[in-house]
Amino acid sequence: MPGEQSDLRLGGHSFAPGQPLVMAIVNRTPDSFFQPGDTWDEAVAMDRVHEVIAEGADIVDIGGVPAAPGQEVDASEEIRRTAGFIASVRGAYPDVVISADTWRHEVAREACAAGADLINDSWGGWDGKVAEVAAEFGAAVVCSHNGGQRPRTRPFRVSYQDVMADVLDHTQKLAGRALAAGVDPARIVIDAAHDFGKNTWHSLEVTRRLTEMTATGWPVLVSVSNKDFIGEALNLPLTDRLAGTLATTAVCAWQGARIFRAHHVAATRQVLDMVAAIRGDAVPARAIRGLA
Repeated sequence: MPGEQSDLRLGGHSFAPGQPLVMAIVNRTPDSFFQPGDTWDEAVAMDRVHEVIAEGADIVDIGGVPAAPGQEVDASEEIRRTAGFIASVRGAYPDVVISADTWRHEVAREACAAGADLINDSWGGWDGKVAEVAAEFGAAVVCSHNGGQRPRTRPFRVSYQDVMADVLDHTQKLAGRALAAGVDPARIVIDAAHDFGKNTWHSLEVTRRLTEMTATGWPVLVSVSNKDFIGEALNLPLTDRLAGTLATTAVCAWQGARIFRAHHVAATRQVLDMVAAIRGDAVPARAIRGLA
């Protein structure tokens, strides 16, 4: 694919380059790493959807399995946690972009049948049939790098000769696999997957070298919200990582990332709008200083 950025298509929407998108996180799990169990109850989860859309979310990302090791959640349980809820969100918001956070093709199929527009596979194409499901439903798919780790495992003494070279090689191979499966090229996204199969040094390096990903022409998603590499860089606990998250978000936005998966939607939206204004991709919402 050429290096020039093109429109990104998600559901019935087309998003131009320079139009950053906030992907709000809604976890249907009792044990997610950030604020565990906050949206486990379905009514509370729907309240969260109302809230993030009001705050400016462009995408709602719904997941049913934590990334970290823990209690086994099989495909049928993951479907039970997510598919019906996706259908409810689709009924309440016919036009919102809905993302299903899963690495399993069985779950992806039920999620797309329920109304999901995007399959957010953060485990590096572990299940090769996910791209086939995306093609079957005309959905978009995220092609992520995880260093070859099994889903729900933590990195241990992982090393790379060149971490960004590995990220580029793997994500572009997955993008090629998605193309071969029949996925619309305008519906393919790549993601370095910070912290997945990486230590803190690796995640910091892929952040500062993100232009190498955006230069491929594929839209880049970043998921950095409250992650461990931010906590370790600043020596801060999970509850105190918002400033570091927003700083990292701004750096990634300046380098041309297109989608930003976030817990704090309103703050992320403001950061992205400010970066877009500085870059010249957007005009100020109000500009009267020195003009009147």
